[in-house]
Amino acid sequence: MTPTPQLSLGLLLTAAAGFADAIGFIELGGHYTSFMSGNTTQLGDALAHGGWSIAATAASLVLLFVIGSFIGSMLALLAGARWGSGAVTALVLASVLLTLALAMLGFPATQFMLVLAAGAGAQNAILPATGSVRLGTTFVTGTLFAAGQDFARALRGLAPPWRWLQHLLVWNSLMIGAMLGINALLVPALVYLGFLIAFIARRPAKVMA
Repeated sequence: MTPTPQLSLGLLLTAAAGFADAIGFIELGGHYTSFMSGNTTQLGDALAHGGWSIAATAASLVLLFVIGSFIGSMLALLAGARWGSGAVTALVLASVLLTLALAMLGFPATQFMLVLAAGAGAQNAILPATGSVRLGTTFVTGTLFAAGQDFARALRGLAPPWRWLQHLLVWNSLMIGAMLGINALLVPALVYLGFLIAFIARRPAKVMA
């Protein structure tokens, strides 16, 4: 896969994360399924002021995100370079579908959104980094810093002249996903399904070391 198509796939994955995070923000009344900086801030504030139910929700989301990151990363390692991306994508798709199923069964958002948070953590293991650009991620704080850093380095001739724009494209895709994702969690589910089909159909015959 050449860098340009991989960048496009990464932007699409990041947009799907924006869809899911926007829905989670609404369902959870201000908490996030992938923005752990926001959840951590809310956790600290809730602990300081005795908001134990808010603290429990925020802490649970952070914990499930870490667990999902671990499971996704371990699955990618066990499946290897040939099948790792497809295996992790299948896991993320399963988390989205399970979230929908639990919601339809009447489970409270504070429970079914934990599954989505685990899937958000796992998603970060789908695609490897391309150069200094981390693709398909569910968080972009580091991406924004990298944009500013690469712009400074480019002006000094220490980085490719336009690589900083790739970082901004990753950030922009998350924002657009959040803008459009309020209406249906099925949209990111279809994105993940498309990725899974593509990974299976591609079936690389040989993986270079």
